[in-house]
Amino acid sequence: MSWIARMNEAIDYIERHLMDEVDYAEAARVACCSVYHFQRMFSFIAEVPLGEYVRRRRLTLAAFELQHQDIKIVDLALKYGYDSPEAFTRAFSSLHGVTPTAARKAGTTLKAYPKITFHISIKGAVEMNYRMVELKPFRIVGISERVNTENAFSIIPQIWDNARSQGVFEELWNIRQEGHEVGGILGVCANGEFGENEEFDYILAITSEHEPREGMVKFEYPASTWAVFDAPGHPGGIQEIWKRLYTEWVPSSSYDLAYLPAIENYLPPEEGRNELWVPVVARKEATRD
Repeated sequence: MSWIARMNEAIDYIERHLMDEVDYAEAARVACCSVYHFQRMFSFIAEVPLGEYVRRRRLTLAAFELQHQDIKIVDLALKYGYDSPEAFTRAFSSLHGVTPTAARKAGTTLKAYPKITFHISIKGAVEMNYRMVELKPFRIVGISERVNTENAFSIIPQIWDNARSQGVFEELWNIRQEGHEVGGILGVCANGEFGENEEFDYILAITSEHEPREGMVKFEYPASTWAVFDAPGHPGGIQEIWKRLYTEWVPSSSYDLAYLPAIENYLPPEEGRNELWVPVVARKEATRD
């Protein structure tokens, strides 16, 4: 089954469970990737967080029911997973701009968010510079902070600023594993929990053979195959490569994303570039006997 077909099957699974609990891990399993990659892939391609998509779809269906069925608001709230009519009314009003009661009236303007379908869109031939690397097991050591996905783009720069002012970069550099191929300051998103509140641990780290001191954490990587992408050194360069990874490289490559956290490898400024290290496995349908 193609990558696009798997993603669309995952969306079909979500649609079938909009009126009960959506199991994000099961949706990711259908797509044959980790929950973390599925959530990020969805956000980059659809340009809306997965949790927000689920919320919009539920409230779209709720609006249809209000206009076409004689259903009590309290029953509708429970049907779509809200703890109370008040919570449902707040969410409904935030999306549609009117209360559920007002939505019953003919002529009321409401918002409809249709089911997403993924497909491949052929774009201009802009190259992606990458190489395949086999790495033995290695360890990263650093500081970790729990981050909500919704606030990630504002919180993560603060983590870097705080680390810089507190001398964390110098401390990490002093315990680095010299000569390791993943040789910069690393940003790693791990241990994700996804659902209505999407969170993960952001680890600011270095490759190291040392055990972490108190207040630091470690993450052990097994031997893996990595796709390593060059990223522009300017702010936002890594994010550009993330998007192209999900929308261009994965659909057309012979690899699937492995169940391991990717690594943003930030190199010294004089390099003029950074790297995105992505653990991958050979796609089963691409394997030849």
